Amino acid sequence: MVKIEVLGTGCKKCEALTEAAKTAVESLGLDGQIEKITAISEITKRGVMLTPALAVNGAVVVQGKVPDVDDLCALIKKASEK
Repeated sequence: MVKIEVLGTGCKKCEALTEAAKTAVESLGLDGQIEKITAISEITKRGVMLTPALAVNGAVVVQGKVPDVDDLCALIKKASEK
């Protein structure tokens, strides 16, 4: 199972990243769990300075932007293979 975390305070971009991540996981046919992390202390503890951010299996792969679904698919696939 792939663990995906969206780190952000819940703004529109955070919501867009969450939806794009769901679409990417479905497109890849992965068994994935998507969790939202909204606590600033937890976000900064992970070294994230720009939100929204996306972590796959604990590794931050995106910060400060909402990639399109194709880019997210590539990032998720690569990170989940490690």
